[in-house]
Amino acid sequence: MKSRENSEDRSSRRWWILIVLCLSTLVLTIDSMALTVAVPSMTEDLHASAQDIQWILDSYVLVFAGLLLTSGSLGDRFGRRKVMLTGLLLFGAASLAGTFAADPGQVVALRIAMGVGGALIMPSTLSILITVFDEKERGRAMAAWGSVSMLGLVGSPVLGGLLIAHFSWHAIFFLNVPVVALALLAGVTLMPESRAPWQKPDPLGAILSAAGMTALVWWIIEIPQHGAFAAGQLPVLAAAVLTLAGFVLWENVTASPMVPLVLFKQRNFRGGSLSLALVQIGNGGLLLVLTQYLQFVLGYSPIKAGLAFLPLAVTAIIGNAGGVKLAAKTGNRIVILLGMLIMVSSFAVLTTVDAGSGFVVPAIALGLLGLGAGAAMPAAVGALMGTIPPEQAGVGSALNDTIQQAGTALGIAILGSLLASGYTDRMPADAPLPARESIAGAVATAHPAILHAAREAFTSSMTTTFTVSAAGVLAAAVLATAVMRDRKPQQPAQSPEQEQEQEQESEPELAV
Repeated sequence: MKSRENSEDRSSRRWWILIVLCLSTLVLTIDSMALTVAVPSMTEDLHASAQDIQWILDSYVLVFAGLLLTSGSLGDRFGRRKVMLTGLLLFGAASLAGTFAADPGQVVALRIAMGVGGALIMPSTLSILITVFDEKERGRAMAAWGSVSMLGLVGSPVLGGLLIAHFSWHAIFFLNVPVVALALLAGVTLMPESRAPWQKPDPLGAILSAAGMTALVWWIIEIPQHGAFAAGQLPVLAAAVLTLAGFVLWENVTASPMVPLVLFKQRNFRGGSLSLALVQIGNGGLLLVLTQYLQFVLGYSPIKAGLAFLPLAVTAIIGNAGGVKLAAKTGNRIVILLGMLIMVSSFAVLTTVDAGSGFVVPAIALGLLGLGAGAAMPAAVGALMGTIPPEQAGVGSALNDTIQQAGTALGIAILGSLLASGYTDRMPADAPLPARESIAGAVATAHPAILHAAREAFTSSMTTTFTVSAAGVLAAAVLATAVMRDRKPQQPAQSPEQEQEQEQESEPELAV
């Protein structure tokens, strides 16, 4: 009887720990989305230039992406709970300081500090999740974790718009503080510590990974403005290629690698990470494109535009729940395939949107996208993370996060460039330059003929953008189905070497 009660206590505690992990992830989602709503009022209040705003947005991404692998390794070495709580404390302190920021330079400095905090938080949440939940419960935990992230993604622009309307853009930073405080309190009281067995530090690997990822993301961010291979871009690209190539070479020869690249020899990790990267490339510009469509074509306010994404959140929760049940019966691979094909159908629907479509067609597409992503994404991440040994959970999850972060940045750059260039090409040559550069510039002219032409050009360019998105997600579905394999539910975790041997033994059978 006592043993049964202890088992129930441990089980209930795991779900309390999941709440802490969800809160920790939620604060990152809220911050990134709510800040985009604050850009217009921040620009006016701080007298910020376009370059200032770009640095406010990009400085966080650069630091976050550059430090993910290093922070994952730190969590494995010094304790995942400790690293996550440190990140929360830094993120919360920088957010609180942001409520007093008075010029663009201060905001950029605080965004850099928040990027460091975010990099410490993100890998730790996923690594703790896979060490706390066994394979049987992991699907439900991943689905809950994904649902909370989706709610934050959709709800934060609405909440941000309300705060700006009643207070100021400084409230966007303060919004993080109570969430961080609650996550810290719950983390200290509920969460156990976990770490990997000690191994020799790898400082060169940390330096090469941070430098390489920062250079790569910097190059991607600058593509829309300067092109991929402009003269000023080539040194950055060369630095990214050389440092990342050096990192891979070093990690394969050093006795104590920071990142276990041997994970890529496993089918589920390789297929899961690369397919998720393709999905993120396809999804990268979705919110950016649709937010502009809702506000500049349909004339929605920021709050109304945020509420328009509710179909995405609601169906994502439904997809999460349904995906978990289906995966228990058929395995992750079928769920991933079906979910991604539904996502492809949502982008196909979005290619039919024109200036007179209104909101009905985008609402249907968003509903389909939420349903497909809600089913496919947790299943893909769960299958991928199930291949990582517990002692490498932190750096393994960081490797997954890094690949997806690069995919998201690349997607925003590619789709943003396609949208901008397609819009300019479709605008009349005699239109004012600001109107030809962006639909926001056309709206600012308030000229009916220019506005009509801009809306037609923008929605026509959207068709090309979403066609590319559909192709990216379809490629992800094919890759995941071809490469990934379902694991037996009760099968114990294997080392990379054991799984590689098993795959080699089964290869002739698979070929048949």
